[in-house]
Amino acid sequence: MSGDEDYVFDEESGEWVPASELAAKSAAAGTVEVRDAVGNLLSDGDQVTLIKDLTVKGAGQTLKRGTLIKSIRLTGDPQEIDCKYEGIKGLVLRAEFVRKR
Repeated sequence: MSGDEDYVFDEESGEWVPASELAAKSAAAGTVEVRDAVGNLLSDGDQVTLIKDLTVKGAGQTLKRGTLIKSIRLTGDPQEIDCKYEGIKGLVLRAEFVRKR
């Protein structure tokens, strides 16, 4: 063990590892993979298009197939994405209804 870095015991591997390495490993374990309808990996800021017409409850509006949604945000749920669309506040879409652009 060298330098001034703290080492911690990783119970999963049974070894002493740098604290920063263990922190990065646990952060990666906490991330959720969100995939679109065809299996593309989605990330914050991506643009997506709708693959079917969706009626938005409470807004009295239908988003048509092919509608472009800009700058999505991941919610931490593997099936939901948060997005903004003109005239609709707090829009959350299911990942199964979008395709990455």
